[in-house]
Amino acid sequence: MPDQRLRLGCVTTLDDARSSLPDITSSEASLRRFLHGLPGVDQAGAEARAAGLATRSIKTTAKQYAIDLAISMIDLTTLEGQDTPGKVRALCAKALRPDPSDRAVPQVAAVCVYPDLVATAVEALGGAHRSVKVASVATGFPSGRTSLAVKEADTRDAVAAGADEVDMVIDRGAFLAGRYGAVFDEIVAVKNAAGDAHLKVILETGELATYDNVRRASWLAMLAGGDFIKTSTGKVAPAATLPVTLVMLEAVRDFREATGRQVGVKPAGGIRTSKDAIRYLVLVNETAGDDWLDPDWFRLGASSLLNDLLMQRQKIATGRYAGPDYFTLD
Repeated sequence: MPDQRLRLGCVTTLDDARSSLPDITSSEASLRRFLHGLPGVDQAGAEARAAGLATRSIKTTAKQYAIDLAISMIDLTTLEGQDTPGKVRALCAKALRPDPSDRAVPQVAAVCVYPDLVATAVEALGGAHRSVKVASVATGFPSGRTSLAVKEADTRDAVAAGADEVDMVIDRGAFLAGRYGAVFDEIVAVKNAAGDAHLKVILETGELATYDNVRRASWLAMLAGGDFIKTSTGKVAPAATLPVTLVMLEAVRDFREATGRQVGVKPAGGIRTSKDAIRYLVLVNETAGDDWLDPDWFRLGASSLLNDLLMQRQKIATGRYAGPDYFTLD
């Protein structure tokens, strides 16, 4: 990668970048200097690039592979105030066997629920030996407007109940006010509270206003130790978009070049059709590379997407679409 892409202050080599990261995060001033030293995002260029990639066509054999890959990357999600243990158990059954009539359909990556329903999901997915992970939102999701002590307790409770992954929300108010150190410290604290659980850091990109802010928030979350960066809670419009995800994929690609550490990406919210999912897979391959085409490094946060993928998969196999009521509602 050309050194110009990183522009880490006065850093000129990748070795310099790795050694300088502790200095970057040592103070509010150095963190601000670094984040505002990142190259600006060409808005028109990012949107044109994302639009161009969205037109790529995929042939039948590759399309079936892409559909199965997308299914395996789904965080099957229910985050409603009316969620019940019964609904979560039904969702877990679908996660394990998305199409009971076809054992070749892969399982999804994870089931994502509120902290108080984590234990229910763990049990329904098979306990300690489960093959599908349990993810839990935490830290005052979706607003994040609560104290750090409550956020840490929320995280510890989810992990104690068995969550393999924690999806936290950043304090967007602090970020937009330029209090980068406060956001950094909060992510570090939640990461510590999560222990061995993977931490997905939700940027809520629909509230960040600019692509430059998305790039800065992505780097901030990665510098603080996030294992994934995630677009949205799904509660704010716009949620995931292709241009925003493009900017985040560029960030994880550049971050690995600079530090040697790979970080995952999770677009969430508004991804409802097989065409949407395949567009994201093309975007991943063309931006970050095929190292990210794996559920360990790329997830799709969705609730209704799975049924459309199953319908498209059946169309490829049989030549006809199943009715919309053929698969269970999520």
